[in-house]
Amino acid sequence: MAYRITDECLACGTCKEACPSEAIVEGDIYSIDPDKCESCGTCIEECPTGAIIEE
Repeated sequence: MAYRITDECLACGTCKEACPSEAIVEGDIYSIDPDKCESCGTCIEECPTGAIIEE
């Protein structure tokens, strides 16, 4: 997995709803479960604050 959710996350749920592999985990800020992430990039495209970055 090459994606990380940064502190800019507002926990709006947009990425979670868009993730086809259900890899987004809710919290104060969301996180990505590396065991489920398929590195498709959908979360990056959908995040309204740009809080998801590719590492």
